[in-house]
Amino acid sequence: MLTLLKLLQDGQFHSGEALGRVLGISRSAIWKQLQQLELDYDLPIHKLRGKGYRLASPLSLLDPLKLNDAVPGWTKTVVETIDSTNAEVMRRIAAGEEPPFAVLAEHQSGGRGRRGRQWVSPYGQNLYCSVGLRIEGGARQLEGLSLVVGLAVLRVLRAKGLSGVGLKWPNDILVGNRKIAGILLELIGDPADICSVIIGIGINVNMRSPDVQIDQPWTSMLLEGGELVDRSELAVSVLEQLDLCLAQSAYGGFKTLRAEWEADHLWQGRSASLVAGQRRIDGVVLGVDDSGALRMDVEGVESVFSGGELSLRLRDDS
Repeated sequence: MLTLLKLLQDGQFHSGEALGRVLGISRSAIWKQLQQLELDYDLPIHKLRGKGYRLASPLSLLDPLKLNDAVPGWTKTVVETIDSTNAEVMRRIAAGEEPPFAVLAEHQSGGRGRRGRQWVSPYGQNLYCSVGLRIEGGARQLEGLSLVVGLAVLRVLRAKGLSGVGLKWPNDILVGNRKIAGILLELIGDPADICSVIIGIGINVNMRSPDVQIDQPWTSMLLEGGELVDRSELAVSVLEQLDLCLAQSAYGGFKTLRAEWEADHLWQGRSASLVAGQRRIDGVVLGVDDSGALRMDVEGVESVFSGGELSLRLRDDS
């Protein structure tokens, strides 16, 4: 069915006869495959007598050949559908596959965000990418890692022409107050010695449906720029910029990127609440320190916070 979908991804009408001729199957078999695509991936397909079939909206499917040009030395695998790319990288590392490598998917049935949230993953619309890396030298190599990854994604989005895009500590990329991308880091092994880190990157690329159920304001590259984005070219840019930012961080630590990160932090100087379970701390965001921890002015005293379960929210009076 993927081959059929590739023929239809341009969003134009294609006759059943022409599709069948290319695939070497009957028109009735084409129709059955189209029905299955609608059922499996919620892809609306329009049928018009005398013209044939077309997708309700064009797609930009991932091209493994384009991805091969990105970051020599990293293995890149494209899968059609999977529970989550992070989970797949974790399984591959557990099975003995040696990092560094990347897994990208057209669709996730169980995409995950921070703090157990679902990451909505419609077929062929967004970027679902996870990278497995081997980390040696202890926890210091992990300092500010989620911020480094976010900065890499931000650089790419800016280079693609998005305006108003910025960072939110610790894992989000926003346009105004609307989320366009997020980062999810997971560890395997001993963070004090040798471990593997899984970097999950989700970017809203060509998603446009107002019916998509997401529990926070969101936007996409298509909604912001008005044009369909080539997901393969975007993936290449993300992997290359990620490799560059990781090299910069490895050489001098997060502190070498701190000033750039703070300059792009949308909530710098804003009144915010830091939430950890039932605990809430109100203050003013001052920035981050050399390890990527959040600095806040809390009742006139600078305090530093870090941890994977912390959530930063703007105050109503900000």
